[in-house]
Amino acid sequence: MNLILPLEVGNLDGLVTFLFALMFGPAILLLIIGFILRGNGKLKAGKVFFILAGVYLLVSLGVCGGLMGGF
Repeated sequence: MNLILPLEVGNLDGLVTFLFALMFGPAILLLIIGFILRGNGKLKAGKVFFILAGVYLLVSLGVCGGLMGGF
């Protein structure tokens, strides 16, 4: 006797939340660190963290956005 079970996708809210946190979480953290360093007078280090936040956001939106778009 072969039992065939349909594969139905349930609630994917947790997965979508995880992908959004993965896309924006580290970039926001790097941006906050950049503002803290810039406020403490370490302008060059703050600028490096701003650039890292921008690069991470660009890459994560490309990779995770592609995963969410289904491409």
